[in-house]
Formats: sequence, structure tokens, C-alpha cells
Amino acid sequence: MNELSLFNSLFDDVFGCNSTPSVLYRTGFTAPKVDVIEEDNAYRLEMELPGRSENDINIELNHDNLTIASKEEEKTEKKDKKTKKYLLNERHYSNFSRSFTIPNDVDSDSIAASFKNGVLTVSMQKKASAAPKQIEVIAG
Repeated sequence: MNELSLFNSLFDDVFGCNSTPSVLYRTGFTAPKVDVIEEDNAYRLEMELPGRSENDINIELNHDNLTIASKEEEKTEKKDKKTKKYLLNERHYSNFSRSFTIPNDVDSDSIAASFKNGVLTVSMQKKASAAPKQIEVIAG
């Protein structure tokens, strides 16, 4: 498995059922946008989560699957939607869950997450690789 496996995302729809991305788009749900960056000694995953806080996010590592999920509680505005007269309403709140297969060279104990300005950053340090070893040839 290589670093490109980070892009092998699995999508779950709003109802918690596995679904293909095309079905998700038909229901009006789009998964958060993600960038995956490889650095010399680490990988960094950055996910846009506008309007959410660090308390809305759940990150779980199960074997080599990193799952990022969020359940958006119904906002007060949404509850009052029937009593308000909207001239334009484009903002949508929804739950999501995305899973990523992490590469074998990630040190799972080093995975850390931070949240700032609506962007979740997950840092994953690479395991130290063994330096090449010179083997002496003995005359026999």
C-alpha cells in the first residue's frame, strides 16, 4: 500500500448507508473537500468544515482506516425555518462520514488533529525507516 491509498475514500450517505458518490450527489449531499499532502517525514490531511467546531468532529482509527465524521445538530434557524420567510436559502447542514486508508508507513501513535478557521488538519508522522546496512563479505 502506498501514499496514494489516502485517496481511496469511502463515502457514507446521510442515512448511514454505504452508497456510491453519484447517489450522494443526487440527494444534495456533498462530502467535505480534502487535500492530502506528503511531506518528507509526514502526511497531512486538510478538510474544509465551515460552520463546525472541534466539538462537532469525531476521528477514529480502526486498523488502517481513519474515519472522520460529524453529526450536525439541527440549528435553531432550521427549527424556525417554517416561521421565517427566506428570500434565499443556500446553506445546508448535514451529517457526513469519510474513511481513508492510511499508508503502512504511518506511525499510528503519532496521529494528531487540530482545528482552526473551519479547517481540520490531521498530521500523520511516517515511521522511521531503517538505514541501509552494509554487509561484510568474508572470504571462506
